[in-house]
Order: sequence, then C-alpha cells, then structure tokens
Amino acid sequence: MKVTAIGTGYVGLVTGACLAEMGNHVVCLDVDPEKIRVLNNGEIPIHEPGLRDIVRRNAAAGRLQFTTDVDHAVQHGTLLFVGVGTPPDEDGSADLQYVVAAARSIGQRMTDYKVIVDKSTVPVGTADKVRAAIQEELEKRGRGDMPYAVISNPEFLKEGAAVEDFMKPDRIIIGADDEQATLLMRALYAPFNRTQDRMLIMDVKSAEFTKYAANAMLATRISFMNELALLAEKVGADIELVRRGIGSDPRIGYQFLYAGAGYGGSCFPKDVKALVRTGAEHDVTLQVLTAVELANERQKRVLVDKVVARFGENLAGRRFALWGLAFKPDTDDMREAPSLIVIDELTRRGATVAAYDPVAVPEASRVLGPRDDVSFLRRAEDALQGADALLIVTEWKEFRTPDFDAIKATLKQPVIFDGRNLYDPKLMKALGIEYSGIGRG
Repeated sequence: MKVTAIGTGYVGLVTGACLAEMGNHVVCLDVDPEKIRVLNNGEIPIHEPGLRDIVRRNAAAGRLQFTTDVDHAVQHGTLLFVGVGTPPDEDGSADLQYVVAAARSIGQRMTDYKVIVDKSTVPVGTADKVRAAIQEELEKRGRGDMPYAVISNPEFLKEGAAVEDFMKPDRIIIGADDEQATLLMRALYAPFNRTQDRMLIMDVKSAEFTKYAANAMLATRISFMNELALLAEKVGADIELVRRGIGSDPRIGYQFLYAGAGYGGSCFPKDVKALVRTGAEHDVTLQVLTAVELANERQKRVLVDKVVARFGENLAGRRFALWGLAFKPDTDDMREAPSLIVIDELTRRGATVAAYDPVAVPEASRVLGPRDDVSFLRRAEDALQGADALLIVTEWKEFRTPDFDAIKATLKQPVIFDGRNLYDPKLMKALGIEYSGIGRG
C-alpha cells in the first residue's frame, strides 16, 4: 500500500519505517530540512534501539523515502498518517497547531480519496477539527464534494521499545465511521494480526479518549506507588517488598508499580495535563489526575530533599555525581526528565554536578546549555571523581551491578542516593556504603 507519514519524530518515523518493513511504500514528510538530510544519509535524529537498521534497510530497498516536498507526499499516500507534535500549551491543553496545519496542507493538495489517520496523541474532538480544516481548504478550491475519511489510530509505543511495540502490538485501536477506511486499515495491519486479531474498531472519539485514558492510568500507578513510598519510609516498611506483595495479585500486576524519582517523557506529563484541561473545559474536575500531577512534581524533588537532609541546605562547595539524564533508559529523550529538576535544585543551592548518561549527554547538553556548574563525563566512573555522593536518576542496565569497591574508593565519602531502587539496602550496609533509596524503610 502507499502510505505517507507526516512528521519524523518518534511516532511518524517509527510508524513509517515499520510499515515499510512490511512491504508498503512509505514517504516520510517533515518541514525540517536538517532532519530529512540526516535521514537520507542513513542516520536517525533520535535514539531508538533497532530503528536505524530498519530505516537503512527499507530506504535501500526503495520502500522508504524522506522528503520536504509536501506536494509529493500528499499525492503519494492513500493513507496519510499525521504524527506531528502536540506539545502542551500554556494552559496545559494540547497545542494542535501542527495537526491543523498538516490537515490544511492535505486539503490544499488532495485530488482523490484519502484516509487521514490521526496518529498523534490528541484530545477528544481533534478528528472533527482536522475534518473541518480539510473541508475548508477543499471548498476554497471548489472541491468540497471530494470524498475522504478522517480516523483515529492512536499509538501505544514505549520509547526505548517502540519498534518492538509496533511490530508486536498488544492492541491496535481504530476509530472510524467510514467503511472503506476501516477496510484499508484492516489490510494495512493484517501482517500484525496473523496469530490473533488485535484490532479493536470503535467510534473516533472513543479511540481518541482511549490513548489519554491509558497514559493517565499508567501515570496514576506510578504516582500512587511514589506516595506509598513516602509513607513506607516513615513507618519503616520497604516499598520493594510491598510492590512484590501487591503485584502478585493478578488484578493488580507488577507493571508501572516501581517507586522512583518521578515520571517524565513526552507522553505522561503532557497527556495528564491535557486530560485535566479537557475535563475543565467540560466542567468535570478530574481530582485523581490533578493529584497524580502534583504527586509527580513533588516526587522529582525527593532525591534533592534527601541530599539536603544529609548535607544541609547550603551545598556550596559540594560536588555530586549524577548517573542518568534521560527520563528513562534506552532513549535520549530529555523532555520532562526528573534529572533536570535534580540538577536545577542542586545547583541552585550552590553545588556542582558531574553527570553521565550512556546516550543522552548530547541532548542534555543542548537542553541545559553551556554552564559552569554542570559537567558531562564520558564514563560513569569519571563522574565519581571528587564527588561527595552519587545520585542515580535513570535505571540504565549498566548501573545495576557496578564496582562498589571502586565507588567507595573514588567518592569523597561512600554515599549513594538511589532514585530507582537498583540496589539492596542490606548489601549496601554490608559493603559500608551509606545508602538511601525511595521508600526502603
């Protein structure tokens, strides 16, 4: 099938590359010429395991093309996937200007039946706005009777596992009221449904709502455990043991029950805000999600609170090693990363930070900009030199079993603040390391 993916961020690029992998002819469109140049050179502008190989393989086979030519991109695809960004607006609502702009570009150029697929995470009612924008442009051209469909196909991709999630989906949500569009989407996703039918067909608004509901539920689980972790510390319980105890209940399960330094990324923070804002627009106060957001903002400061309790409010002259900058492992995404709050709070109190991350240093350097109080190191061990303590913010695998003797020998004093509960407190005590996790009693 002929497919166009509009936007080459996580959603658009993964969608386009994986659909090309299944034999479709895909054109990926972006207005950023630098992104397209990088992609045409066989590189990718994001860190996502397995993605570069798929991009290179399908580009070489002629099934995957990257362009800034809007005319070509719109004319190419029967299915046009809109995967542009929907950043939070000042009031917390999703900014739909890029989605609407893409819709207008389509309406200005389409000459035959198209299925416009909202792939971006968008609020309920966005398909109506996309349809209105396309219709307005068609009527300007005197083509107001041209047939087309606007449907919703929300993505459920975890950064760091996006390729695997796309190739082996646990569900494929299609929101459509057009029979021809539904048949085309069934044909497109047939290769992903060979062992069992994972496709769920529903109305457009329910599909749009499903994406927000899923992210809000997962964010709620994280904040719930983080709140319990704060209480566990006060009463002397170990939140890791509690997690195992409640996770063994099949009604609850283990996923997204890890206490830590708060969630970040491109989805959970903005989607919770957007859903709360949608509720306000319809006079429904979403009290649980409001609390989820507040709890997460507090949690991002928990590590710094522990540092202050140990070293005092004035951290002038102190140096701290920080392992992990990205909001989660296997990505270089710094959006809403807890590390940004930790760095800001430490340096605001006069400390300097020596940071290390396996892949996110370039992006973190760009986000933070040049500054004298933050340095980026090439190796995890190098960050420890001259540091008063080690803070762990991202749970990269290489941090799970470090050389603790080397850590003790390199730090000024053997102190670890573990924002991801990677280590056993009993082992740390036996090794002579002063250890503080999240909710470890």
